[in-house]
Amino acid sequence: MPNQRVKNLKKELLSDHWYRLDKVTYDFQLNNGHWVTHSREAYDRGNGATILLYNKSKKTVILTKQFRLPTFLNGNQSGLLIETCAGLLDRDNPEDCIRKETEEETGYRVSSIQKVFEAYMSPGSVTEILYFFIAEYSDDMKIGAGGGLLEEQENIEVMELPFQAAYEMIQTGEIKDGKTIMLLQHLKIQGIIRE
Repeated sequence: MPNQRVKNLKKELLSDHWYRLDKVTYDFQLNNGHWVTHSREAYDRGNGATILLYNKSKKTVILTKQFRLPTFLNGNQSGLLIETCAGLLDRDNPEDCIRKETEEETGYRVSSIQKVFEAYMSPGSVTEILYFFIAEYSDDMKIGAGGGLLEEQENIEVMELPFQAAYEMIQTGEIKDGKTIMLLQHLKIQGIIRE
């Protein structure tokens, strides 16, 4: 049911170059009953999915490293970010999307994936909801080098790391990506990889 405290919603397109940026004006009813007019910007890049591949027997995880311009602009001097495999849904459902992205980015074809949760990652300005998955991998699931698609200008390094080392990279600041931190913590909390 739509929120009855929001009315007179108007959108003005500001940019549609890479993704869509709208200026949105609307009236919002405060808790005291008064109405106020808000003007905000919302960035619509579509919804996405992410996955953390893990191997129980080797006690390892598969992560990726790639250049992320926004982090570079915000003080990450190399611009490189260590993160879980992820991608936009485009027209796919989350499961199909993440299977495709896993093959393209990591070179692994996983047989069984598990959805663990979904979350808005930056709800103050971005419309995206992200679907989070985990999957067990083995060496025989490797079907290619990974690294992403050239036509999408991807240049992705695939990293196989001991789980404990990856988890400690959160504390050292080597891993600063929110989705990656959430999935590493999920593995730790659930005891999926035991020391």
